[in-house]
Amino acid sequence: MTRRDLLAASPALAMAAKKPPFELCMHQTTSASAGFRQSLEGYSKAGFHMVEVIPPKVAEFAKAEGIAGAKRLLGDLGMKAVSSSGVRGLAEPSPTRPKILEELKTTCELIAGIGVDRIVCPCGTTATYTADDYKRGVENLREAGDIAKQFGLTVMLEFMRGSTFIGTLPTALNTVREAAHSNVKPMLDFYHFWAGLSKFEDLELIRSGELHHVHFQDVAKIPREMLDSRTREIPGDGVSPLAKILRMVAAKGYTGPLSVELFYQRFQDGDPFTVAKEIRGKCEAVLRTV
Repeated sequence: MTRRDLLAASPALAMAAKKPPFELCMHQTTSASAGFRQSLEGYSKAGFHMVEVIPPKVAEFAKAEGIAGAKRLLGDLGMKAVSSSGVRGLAEPSPTRPKILEELKTTCELIAGIGVDRIVCPCGTTATYTADDYKRGVENLREAGDIAKQFGLTVMLEFMRGSTFIGTLPTALNTVREAAHSNVKPMLDFYHFWAGLSKFEDLELIRSGELHHVHFQDVAKIPREMLDSRTREIPGDGVSPLAKILRMVAAKGYTGPLSVELFYQRFQDGDPFTVAKEIRGKCEAVLRTV
C-alpha cells in the first residue's frame, strides 16, 4: 500500500499530514494581572505546552522560590519557556543607551536561567531620526547581539506599527541583515504587520528560514484610525487574512511557536485557564484553514 493510498484511506491521517508546522504559545502579557504560577497553571490546564514569559513575572517568582523553582515549575507543568518579552530601545540611538544595555544584561541573565534562548527587542520609538541614525542602529544591534550571545540568547528585532525608526517588515529585515550578527534575528508580529504600514507583498522579502519568532494576533474590525497598541483580537475574531499570512510564513520555512499576545483588560484580568481555553479553540479553528 502506497503512502498516498494510506492517506486516502484514513481521513485522520490525511488531516495530520496537512497539519500546519506551528505550535500555539501563550504570551504572559495576555494574563498580565496573574502571577507567574497562576498563568502557567492555567495555560497548562488549557492544553498549552509553550509560553513566552515576562521578565518581571519571572523575577517576582524567583525572589520567593528561586530561579531553579521557576524552572522546576515549568517542567512539572510540561511547559517550555520558548521566548521572553524583552528590552525596548536596543536598535534606535538613544541618550539612555547605557542604562538600556544594563537592563539587557540583567534580563538575559534572568531568563537564561529558565532555559529561554531568545528575547524580543521592540522598537516603539516616536522620536525623529535621520538616515545616518540607521547606520548607528545597525551597530547598536550588533552590540546587543554580543551581549545576548554571552548568555546563549538571540535578540529578535520587532518592528512596531507607529514606530518612527523601525515600523515595517522591510526596514526590520534590512536592518538585521546589515547587522549580520548570528545572535540578531528578525521576527514577525501579526498585529504590527497588518495594522501598520507593511504590505502583504512584503512577506515575499523574507528569506527561507529567516524568521525566528512570531506573535499571533488579529486586527480589530474598527476604522483603522481607531487602532492603537491594545486593539488586538484573538486570532479569528478580527479582519486579518490570517490563513493567507500563515501559508506564506510556512512557505518561508517558519516552523516555530505562534505566541498569542493580547492587551485588552478583559483578557489580562481574566482567569488564565478560561482565557487560554478560548484562545486555543479559536486559534485551532484558524489553523485548520491553513
